Amino acid sequence: MLLAIDAGNTQITGGVFDGDTLVLQFRRTTNIGTSSDEIGIFLRSVLRENGIDHSLIDRIGCCSVVPAINYSLASACVKYFGCEALFIQAGIKTGLKLRYANPKEIGADRIAGAIGAVHLLPAQNLVIVDMGTATTVDIVTSGKEYLGGAILPGLRISVSALASGTAKLPSVEIVRPGHICGTSTIEAIQSGVYYGNAGAIKELCCLYQKSVFKGEKPFIIGTGGFARIFEEYGLFDRITPELVLLGVKCAVEMNARA
Repeated sequence: MLLAIDAGNTQITGGVFDGDTLVLQFRRTTNIGTSSDEIGIFLRSVLRENGIDHSLIDRIGCCSVVPAINYSLASACVKYFGCEALFIQAGIKTGLKLRYANPKEIGADRIAGAIGAVHLLPAQNLVIVDMGTATTVDIVTSGKEYLGGAILPGLRISVSALASGTAKLPSVEIVRPGHICGTSTIEAIQSGVYYGNAGAIKELCCLYQKSVFKGEKPFIIGTGGFARIFEEYGLFDRITPELVLLGVKCAVEMNARA
């Protein structure tokens, strides 16, 4: 079995693959000060409570955008599973042509998402939108060229910034508002955050279609914690919450064959 870990700024998400089947997903809050023992005990406990013997884990892949916890993650994998984890980073085999000024700057989550998208939708022009702490919008061509993209503040950051940077605006729940034109301060913030992000993503995809794909419509795939709230809005051609975990799995398999 393969354990895939996606360590984000807000949450650590994990998944267990039995062959090509994702048999378990779990998450916990990211804590920069966490120790290798805390991570290892948590991982073993999650597996045990879901009926999975930790000794069956023979491969581990990690995708981390939080460098401060990488040592603890790596140590936990060795100590509690007897496996050296593969960390997604520039220099490993990805199956992508990284057309970036400095590939080392690309977030591991962006690389993993691109790998997962290409695995699901080979030979297609792709726009991958990952809506987490930050919202990333990335381009991969049908020839597996990763061209980069855009990074915007995520929905939660936007709400927090309004609440902390103003005297009277409250923090609000992140949902699709009942009305486009908010009739209360809470609805107005929800409308601005929801439709503002939707509009930004639509505009970026439109510009990519014109300038990068020469008028050909790319396939737009959504992932990340907030992608689902745009499901009925029709922002994406497909929503795949486990996309980054799938990319981690594919990377582990590619590098095992390398």
